[in-house]
Amino acid sequence: MSENGFLVNSKLVKKGKKGILSVVFGRTAFIVLLILFQLVILIGSATYLGQYLYVALGGFTVLSAINMLFILNTEDDPNVKLSWCILIGLIPVVGIILYWFVRKDLGHRVEKRVMAAVIAESKQFVPKQEALMKELKEENLSLYNLARYTAANGGYAPYKNSSVRYFPLGEDKMAALLEQLNSAKSFIFMEYFIINKGSVWEEVLNILAKKAAEGVEVRILYDGTLSLLALPYSYPSQLAKLGIKCKVFSPIRPFASIAYNNRDHRKVVVIDGRVAFTGGINLADEYMNRKTVYGHWKDTAVEVTGEAVYGFTLMFLQMWNVTEWKRDFETYLKQCTASVKNAPGVVIPYGDSPLDHENVGEMVYLDIINRAQRYVYIMTPYLILDNQLITALCFAAKRGVDVRILLPHIPDKKYAFALAKTHYPQLCRAGVKLYEYTPGFVHAKEFVSDDVRGVVGTINLDYRSLYLHFECGVYMEGVEALSDIIRDFEECFEKSMAVTAETIKHTAIWYKMFGPLLKLIAPLM
Repeated sequence: MSENGFLVNSKLVKKGKKGILSVVFGRTAFIVLLILFQLVILIGSATYLGQYLYVALGGFTVLSAINMLFILNTEDDPNVKLSWCILIGLIPVVGIILYWFVRKDLGHRVEKRVMAAVIAESKQFVPKQEALMKELKEENLSLYNLARYTAANGGYAPYKNSSVRYFPLGEDKMAALLEQLNSAKSFIFMEYFIINKGSVWEEVLNILAKKAAEGVEVRILYDGTLSLLALPYSYPSQLAKLGIKCKVFSPIRPFASIAYNNRDHRKVVVIDGRVAFTGGINLADEYMNRKTVYGHWKDTAVEVTGEAVYGFTLMFLQMWNVTEWKRDFETYLKQCTASVKNAPGVVIPYGDSPLDHENVGEMVYLDIINRAQRYVYIMTPYLILDNQLITALCFAAKRGVDVRILLPHIPDKKYAFALAKTHYPQLCRAGVKLYEYTPGFVHAKEFVSDDVRGVVGTINLDYRSLYLHFECGVYMEGVEALSDIIRDFEECFEKSMAVTAETIKHTAIWYKMFGPLLKLIAPLM
């Protein structure tokens, strides 16, 4: 028990479902069953069809060709199309069934329709910002064009009179978060991909329980994959006993959840409509270096105050209201009245939804790369690039822009590291400078360019973040915090190992062997 009499995490959280359940409920079991099904069909055909076996094989070939033709005429990314065609060509029965199962997403079609409707409904609350847009059009046309794009294609408006504070480590963000949570008077909204038991969550939970007892409305939204990996299915009801409202985004269900790739990867905190947090940092001990798993954990976040908090509040309510009969946008948005007068620069809080087929996250990244004149610095844990990003990065380097990418030296996923290394030769030949953070693992997702613009958020440079997940970030132009981000990059480069032709030559054989193979199906992983 805490000194306030509230249940702390070590007592409240029961062990989540792990082990065999994570396999049974996951897509692994489904794929294994499909492969066994294909083997049964092939063996059965060879055993019972006899002279008609060639007819069956011919039928499989025709069916595969028809599906490939359909795939090639979709609007999907070319690499995604190629991966599906390879899969269907190699294992036609499994490939075709899996493709249509993923495409139709039968287990979540209603849920996705409701979510799309809520997002569409909420766009009426996006401020027009006519005066600001007019000002940008006259004084900063490139920023105006980007703001016009995010507003028109995602419902994410630009804001002035907003201040940004940058946190170069999880420990820094944690201290600021606890301080702001303790000062909450009206409401606390928290949306995270991962919440895991440990000292970090225990500290946060004690404050949330105390605030709920004081009458502060506390809402927590976390992704459903945690029900297999960390938290039990009953966790929302356990938090309800503390007066905390809690929801699970798309809980994992057998087979219905297998193909559901659209996870909630956002990390958003909003307090009283006056302050918001976002970045790569989840609520778990390793993110604050209280537990060592892959060496030193390098992650970043920002605290936003002022008018831009309105954008984060709206983003949270969009996700929360999917299961609400009565939408409550206005109740909380009208409390977002904070303003930091005369704060320099423009801030655009933005999200990315896989439901609208508009890749806002990738477009913002491409805009930064393509507008860069002197340099672009990037931090990302994963480097699994599509053709657009490879072309943009290489072209920027070839036209003289100093392009630098900071990656982990100690990876959390070896297959992702193998995939990243497949891009090293092409990027290095074009003049892109790659660095591996030798103290440990980089989990930050951020860009900065030309001392004037940058992004901190949740969006990795991989297919899941760019195409499949719900993501978020904050675009900044002309804000004072950019100087802190630049300084952090420079310090990290000094601690890192530069990738050269020689280091690429001596890449471990495991990466050289399996990286190119994994690259064939990278968009599907």
